[in-house]
Amino acid sequence: MTAPDLVLPPCDFTVFGGTGDLALRKLLPGLYEQERRRQLPAGTRIVGVSRSELDDTGYRDLVTQALFDHVAEDHLEAGALHRLTSRLRHLTLDAHSPEDWDRLHGILKSDLVITTGTDTPAPDDRNRVFYLAVASDLFGPICDRLDDLGLVTPQCRVVLEKPIGSDLTSSRRVNDAVGRVFEERQIFRIDHYLGKESVQNLLVTRFANVFLEPIWNSRWVDHVQITVAETLGVGDRGDYYDRAGALRDMVQNHLLQLLCLVAMEPPTHVGGAAEASEDAVRDEKLKVLRALAPLTGREVDRNTVRGQYTSYGAELGHPSTTETFVALRAEVQNWRWAGVPFYLRTGKRMARQESTIEVVFKEPPHAMFPHSDGVTTPNRLTIRMQPDEGMQLHLTAKHPGPGGIRLHPASLDLTYEDAFEERSPEPYERLLMDVMRGIPTLFMRRDEVEAAWGWVEPILAQWQDTALEPVRYHPGTHGPAAAARLLARDRRFWQENADA
Repeated sequence: MTAPDLVLPPCDFTVFGGTGDLALRKLLPGLYEQERRRQLPAGTRIVGVSRSELDDTGYRDLVTQALFDHVAEDHLEAGALHRLTSRLRHLTLDAHSPEDWDRLHGILKSDLVITTGTDTPAPDDRNRVFYLAVASDLFGPICDRLDDLGLVTPQCRVVLEKPIGSDLTSSRRVNDAVGRVFEERQIFRIDHYLGKESVQNLLVTRFANVFLEPIWNSRWVDHVQITVAETLGVGDRGDYYDRAGALRDMVQNHLLQLLCLVAMEPPTHVGGAAEASEDAVRDEKLKVLRALAPLTGREVDRNTVRGQYTSYGAELGHPSTTETFVALRAEVQNWRWAGVPFYLRTGKRMARQESTIEVVFKEPPHAMFPHSDGVTTPNRLTIRMQPDEGMQLHLTAKHPGPGGIRLHPASLDLTYEDAFEERSPEPYERLLMDVMRGIPTLFMRRDEVEAAWGWVEPILAQWQDTALEPVRYHPGTHGPAAAARLLARDRRFWQENADA
């Protein structure tokens, strides 16, 4: 899904929230890896904007320490570190200070550019990327100021971090505010899960291998499970998380995006920056979101589980009814998937850190080995996004040896690191380069975001109307027992209980 390497013009990459956790833990390390592979265009500048009282030297020191903390030791190279830090600038900005905004204008309009070539374009011809790693209620005001300063050109792009609003109304308000300044083609709504190699490889697995497509439907698939589990609690994100909860923080974006990639119809083609191709994948994802059976009223009570780990209130320092766990049953009402349940699950303080998609196929229609030892088990395809990216195809095989047939589960295992003998890039590495190249395939379009909110919002409303507290679960477990009952009602079970 990567376009061929292009000769890109210089880029001014401006990060609002440039000293925040996201910038130091993900964005700057991602840009460093691009620098290490010499993928950053000549003349590119990186401007961190924050309220921190730092000059350029202080910011370079802060970023250098972050790179030592978050980049693999064997990837730290003195030359690459020097090249990246030489690109860095920092601006201390008070959003209410016209003088601070004028200084940003001065930096980005400056004729001073770092270049290794002789064909550097004039400053107004440069690509400008504005990365808004701040609260979504600041997206509109920041965009307005950039427009007032004359910094928005046809070459500009703006990157929006989730969450984009807290419900459908606020999401529309944020999108309207940004859309008044930037055209839709310039807006890159980022979901880092779509940058994972295993997620992108899901499309290749589905559409570049002819044997899977004929069985990727309700005739052969029994159900699908999508799990994103974390062993950590809320940490220093407690204030944000207590306002959002797991449904807004994870289901509305990450899990629904994964569901879309599993369930979507084949797009005409994938990848590239050409106008004809850039929306092919996103069009198909939107169709899935619009085909989701609505969950309202008693359907919410029946098909969703809200949970909270028992020590959550103690970590926050006050009681809370915010959910840290969600499990739900969804259905895609179209020809391909009619009657196939999709079970989604996410939670904090879980038994293990994992992000997986399990496509569980139906059992053989006829028991051909009635006198054998062992039993046949449903085939399933496991796509692992973490901790070890790869996939497994689970089969039933004959155990070696003479005599009668002994059935035994076995698997074909593809681990990307072993198969390709190289490290899988972090999601932000791919996504940041796609922003610079102007490739929107792995980013969410406005109608996708709003369709997802439209499906989630009735669930939030029912939870609020019933005012039921989330069921408790102990840290280090697979979540509340009610989540197991959600599948047991359909005579199914979560796959951690399956024989591998």
